[in-house]
Amino acid sequence: MKLPPFILASASPRRAELLRQLEVEFQVVASDATEVAPEHLSPQEICQLNAHRKTRVIAKKHPDFLVLGADTLVFLDGKIFGKPRNLADARRMLRQLQGRTHQVVTGVCLMHLRTHHERIFAISTDVVFRPLTENQIGDYLAKINPLDKAGAYAIQEHGELIVAEISGSFSNVVGLPLEQLKTELDAWSAR
Repeated sequence: MKLPPFILASASPRRAELLRQLEVEFQVVASDATEVAPEHLSPQEICQLNAHRKTRVIAKKHPDFLVLGADTLVFLDGKIFGKPRNLADARRMLRQLQGRTHQVVTGVCLMHLRTHHERIFAISTDVVFRPLTENQIGDYLAKINPLDKAGAYAIQEHGELIVAEISGSFSNVVGLPLEQLKTELDAWSAR
């Protein structure tokens, strides 16, 4: 894959770990763009907008680099489940998600500012939670740090305790839809 110098505009260790699976050389430059959630936008549009905002902040400082930004959110019945404020909020989120199907949406933006080329897309994965007791929720929260995770959970960290099944991209639930990203990067390198 022949790409321009590459930046991951995210401090997420999970995204960096996923991107390494594509054998892409990159550096990490975390974006400090403020995330927004306009009520009139769909979940996919919100994630794409935030991915674009994060990417553009870094691309403006590094116009000769291909910059990748992403935003992942959990949605249940159209309601956003972002990162919990504290453990009590994490417990509340898991209580609401238990026994139900929710969507994990990741918006991705690839931008090369010098050539004015960009690609934005969003991938959605359905996640079905097991019915959970208060003790099971407490046991799960004792095993992970939920505070930096949308929806207060990480499917790759003891996910089998809370997740019954998924329909779609597993890596999307972790934070970066590798299947679609690989397709996009292959197309980019063929340009």
